[in-house]
Amino acid sequence: MPVITHAEAYLVDLAVETVRTDALQTFVKQETIFVRIGTDDGGEGLGYSYTIGTGGTAVLALLRDTLLARLPGQDPHRVEAVWRDLFLTTKATTVGPITSLALAAVDTALWDWRCRAAGQPLWVLAGGAKDQIPLYDTEGGWLHLSTEQLVTGARASQAAGWPGIKMKLGRSPAQDAERLGAVRAAVGADFDVMLDANQSLTAADAIRRARLLEPYDPFWFEEPLPAEDVAGHEQVAAATSIPIAVGESLYAAGQFAEYVRRGAAGVIQVDVARVGGITPWLKVAHLAEAANLTVCPHFLMELHVSLCCAVPNSRYLEHIPQLRTITHDEITVVEGHALAPSAPGLGIAWDHDAIDDRRVQ
Repeated sequence: MPVITHAEAYLVDLAVETVRTDALQTFVKQETIFVRIGTDDGGEGLGYSYTIGTGGTAVLALLRDTLLARLPGQDPHRVEAVWRDLFLTTKATTVGPITSLALAAVDTALWDWRCRAAGQPLWVLAGGAKDQIPLYDTEGGWLHLSTEQLVTGARASQAAGWPGIKMKLGRSPAQDAERLGAVRAAVGADFDVMLDANQSLTAADAIRRARLLEPYDPFWFEEPLPAEDVAGHEQVAAATSIPIAVGESLYAAGQFAEYVRRGAAGVIQVDVARVGGITPWLKVAHLAEAANLTVCPHFLMELHVSLCCAVPNSRYLEHIPQLRTITHDEITVVEGHALAPSAPGLGIAWDHDAIDDRRVQ
């Protein structure tokens, strides 16, 4: 039985590839927290999580001060046992983003090790439901763009073969409706347009806005309210025909279970880093499947492509490139679909020299 002999964590800053703004914030940079584990048989695993500009050093401190010391001597095959041990060790700081991001960095490293030891890609070992997933493009829909720029971006995405795009909400209700109407007129009816309010509204505001947006047949209405307002999401979901999408700001499987129980979400956007790793991500995906809901994860397309292909109820993968400066290649896209990677492990071809060059001391 192999055992973990050593583990290290470090932080890498990545510049944002394009200007990204929404109703509440700007994507400053990607703080990427890496964890590398090694075992006594010579095996290695590399995992990661991220922030969009703040808090990365807090995640790193939790790993270095508390979590990594518990790994030596543990069996890397037993991902559930290791995850649970670390979770209980940090019980005083759960549930919350700092702990979940730290757990995710360890858990993805364990899964990387496990897949490499088995000689299998992640998508196969985690379920192997399908070998490709449709993509939607977010990069042309940021809030700072003009209506004309939105239309140009939507047409370009459609011409490139994407089956859908996402655009941000956060201007006045009339302006948001006008912008969506212009995009819908440009791309026609047979093209998916997702909407994202980034938790910026009240329930009353969201219901009013949804009525203005419904005639343009959006594919979903994402995070209309703060994530902790489950009752408000329940009200909005009952008041509109637009599916409500939530998940990027939820940090535990139990939070997703509450949304499902109350019918407060129609699309589950579980983020592997923010929920605490692959181990809980799969639980949330299977919870959604049991409730006949689709999974369309947030961000991290380089990792989520494998998880989308692992489960049967995934519907879309969000296309936002962010790792190109520290990887040797990108996800493979054919006719608007991302193909499952074939290499053993997480399926990400890391450029270790580039990573080392960007380490934060």
